[in-house]
Amino acid sequence: MNASAASARSLAAHAVARILREGVTLDSALNDALAAANPKLAPSVRSLSYGAVRGYYRHEAILGRLLSTPVRSLDFLVRALLSVALYELEDARTPEYAVVDAAVQTAKATDAVRAAGLINAVLRRYLRERKTLDADIARNPATRHASPIWLADRLRADWPVRWTQLLAASDAQAPMWLRVNPQRSTTDEYLEKLREAGIGARAEVRVPQAVALDSPCDVHDLPGFAQGVVSVQDLGAQCVAFPLGLAAGQRVLDACAAPGGKTALIAEREPDLARLVAVDIDPRRLARVSENIDRGKLRAEVVVGDAGAPDGWWDGIPFDRILLDAPCSALGVIRRHPDIRLRKSPSDIDKLPQLQGRLLESAWRLLAHGGRLVYATCTVTRSENRDLLGAFLRSTPDAACLPAEAWEGWPNFGEADEYGRQILPGEAGADGFYYAALTKT
Repeated sequence: MNASAASARSLAAHAVARILREGVTLDSALNDALAAANPKLAPSVRSLSYGAVRGYYRHEAILGRLLSTPVRSLDFLVRALLSVALYELEDARTPEYAVVDAAVQTAKATDAVRAAGLINAVLRRYLRERKTLDADIARNPATRHASPIWLADRLRADWPVRWTQLLAASDAQAPMWLRVNPQRSTTDEYLEKLREAGIGARAEVRVPQAVALDSPCDVHDLPGFAQGVVSVQDLGAQCVAFPLGLAAGQRVLDACAAPGGKTALIAEREPDLARLVAVDIDPRRLARVSENIDRGKLRAEVVVGDAGAPDGWWDGIPFDRILLDAPCSALGVIRRHPDIRLRKSPSDIDKLPQLQGRLLESAWRLLAHGGRLVYATCTVTRSENRDLLGAFLRSTPDAACLPAEAWEGWPNFGEADEYGRQILPGEAGADGFYYAALTKT
């Protein structure tokens, strides 16, 4: 077995095991795993890790049919090694016998050495029974699309017609979307720069400045990235500009702003704002906001503060526009962050509406009469979107909804409810986002 391949599998398995054991994000686990590794291993480690995490619950279901003991009785590293191997078998770029041999040799080179025999036996049995097992797994939409059962049940309750579509969309790989800075380039000009660099791409004409790459690439390979000509941002996130209705002279607040993609978009779209304030409670994540603003040579004030307790940072002058990109369950971006399925639980999600409601009430205090507050999430649950807004409007006499028909330029994406629009994952290639615009009378 190739030594670098063995190292890549080991690093990937240890990253996946950390997610299972500690609940860290996949990005954090990968950053730590790759910190002292050969940089040439990074693409393989990322591919193996993402594949194993994306398919984990499907792999767990397969293993449940192959093992005589519960899957969760296995050591985290053993589970991770098996998931990496099952992903490789799904991926089918490596011969089956080589995948099995590599998994066994990797186990022998790690703390999972005692499980090498088990790994060998399980994978070989899977290959013998693969056709029957895969067909059995595919009968259940949850296991077919690698979803935990509780998540599939929640999606079915909220989206009884669309739930299997949502599971399938979350099981797919997300495209890489770019946002061209209109102060630095036009979309057509940037597409030409990409063509000259040998990077295939297309524009999404319904969302100004949005470009989708034919294949993902390293951001440092993008022409003008370091100079702020272009940024990476999903199409659904770029749609925030429509309900905001930006105009020169406005005072704008981006509450819960980190990591700053939407702050930068606001600054790019309307450079003549009277003031743009980006607030976030996490100083480390807020540093990302400053990096995005500085890279694009944009104007915004970056403030460490709690959007739910504004007295500590607000100057008392109301804002004309407020974006509340509320902390949420992030179920709309699972295809981009598949570890969400491993790290979230029903109880985690059930706690969120209380926090979101508190933030919405606090932000409302900061809005000028005649102003507009955009409530946004990257999730698809009714409790965090429609139900939350319904409760807020019933208790807030001076709040009214501005329908999507009044959002200038809105591309008619999403499912409408009484208050806003839900872009579903995969629609037009976008992640799942919810938007509602409220006005203060």
